[in-house]
Amino acid sequence: MRLAIAEAALAPATGDVPVGALVLGPDGEVVGRGHNEREAVGDPTAHAEVVAIRQAAAKLGEWRLSGCTLVVTLEPCTMCAGAIVLSRIDRVVYGAVDEKAGAAGSLFDVMRDRRLNHRPEVVWGVLAEECGEQLRAFFDTHR
Repeated sequence: MRLAIAEAALAPATGDVPVGALVLGPDGEVVGRGHNEREAVGDPTAHAEVVAIRQAAAKLGEWRLSGCTLVVTLEPCTMCAGAIVLSRIDRVVYGAVDEKAGAAGSLFDVMRDRRLNHRPEVVWGVLAEECGEQLRAFFDTHR
């Protein structure tokens, strides 16, 4: 999670919200990393998780990321939860809960919906205070 927090710290340089994500391959090595880039590239889908998933798929040469773990500083939104399910990531570890848009147990629970064909394990609250403080500090300077 500390690597994801460091990745998130790169986002504010372009006015993006500090969210960072890593995809760990089956052997635990980082195969994808990303931070929010919506403002930087003008793409509403450039969330940290999507950026990291795209990079991991390119590096592994496979869209199915079975055996991989996604580590992210903020609970994934519905779009990112959908991308996680579709990429077949096995495990998601996140820091801060997103009560306004979270889709991994707070507002919605997309990733554990029994109607879907893939349901990753979800671990939440890892370094939640540090992840939340990074977001609070950003928004304190942008309000």
